[in-house]
Amino acid sequence: MKLSPIVLVLAALHAAPAVAEIYKYVDENGRITYTNIPKKGSKKLDLDPISAAKTRNSTGPADFPKVDNQTQKKRDDLRKQILQDELTNEEKALVDAQKALKEGEATRTGDEARNLQKYLDRVKKLKDNVSLHERNIVALKKELGDLK
Repeated sequence: MKLSPIVLVLAALHAAPAVAEIYKYVDENGRITYTNIPKKGSKKLDLDPISAAKTRNSTGPADFPKVDNQTQKKRDDLRKQILQDELTNEEKALVDAQKALKEGEATRTGDEARNLQKYLDRVKKLKDNVSLHERNIVALKKELGDLK
């Protein structure tokens, strides 16, 4: 059976837009559930209609403060200098942490001679500290590399 174009047009015109009511339910443990199915004790939410999503190229609202190029360049340069200083400090801290690890692995303190686990725990903390500084350096280098 073939439908006539008029029937298709009429069906399309009469199709209602999809509208769902949203309900908020808070259970006895304080957990919040949002649903389109009403439940005893739930409250219907009155939401504004969804507006078209902004594109990535959106510059923001018209009254959003603008910054001239010279001011932005100064801000970018300051940010780069701060990141560079942080990188230098992290590199120094890494060297210190590596030195502390090397010394810590080489010696056992008094009660560590009898308790190997205490030694292993202390060395693990030293290794974790080295690892933390290494991750910070990687993150800072990435951030610096992402700058214009």
